[in-house]
Amino acid sequence: MKKNLIIAVWFTLVTTMIFGLIYPLGVTGLAQLFFRERANGQLVEKDGKLVGSRIIGQAFTGPGYFHPRPSAAGTGYDPTASGGSNLAPTNKALLERVKGDVQKLQSENPGASIPVDLVTTSGSGLDPDISPAAAEFQIPRVARARGIHEDEVRGLVKKYTKDRDLGFLGEPRVNVLELNLDLDQHPPLH
Repeated sequence: MKKNLIIAVWFTLVTTMIFGLIYPLGVTGLAQLFFRERANGQLVEKDGKLVGSRIIGQAFTGPGYFHPRPSAAGTGYDPTASGGSNLAPTNKALLERVKGDVQKLQSENPGASIPVDLVTTSGSGLDPDISPAAAEFQIPRVARARGIHEDEVRGLVKKYTKDRDLGFLGEPRVNVLELNLDLDQHPPLH
C-alpha cells in the first residue's frame, strides 16, 4: 500500500511538472518564436497607440465608418462576456431587435437587399469581419458621410477582402477595423 501511494504521488508530481509547467512554457516559447504577432493577439497600433485587434470585433457607430455585425457579448463587443444571445428564432426580444435593425438599414440604403450578417449576431459576439455583401451595402452611406467617391470606398473594401482560406475553408470576409483605419487616411473631396 505504501509503495502504491509513493508511486501515485510521484506520478502526480511528474505529470504536473510535464503538463502543467514544461509543456505550456514550451508551447508559449515556440509560439513567441515562430508566430509572435499571432500569439500576442494580432494587436493593431495607430500613431503609437493601441486601437484594437484584428481578431476581436469592436463597435463603430458613426456614419463614416463601416459597421460590424451586431454583438450579443455583454453590452456589446465585450470579450469578457463573449457568447451569443441564445435567444430562439421566435423570441420577442430578438425579433424586435432585428426588426429595428432592418428598419434602420432600410432607411440608410432604401431598396437594397440587407445582408443577413448586418442584423444577426455571431456565436461569439466578437466577429472582426463582415461579408463582402455587408461591406458593399454600407458603401453609399460611408462615401456620403466622408464626401468621397463610392468607387474609392469600393476599392478599399476590395483591398481588405480576404478570400476563403486555402481556397475552400470559410467564407470571403472584410476586416472592419483595418478597413476603417485605412478610411481615416483618405481625406474628403470637399
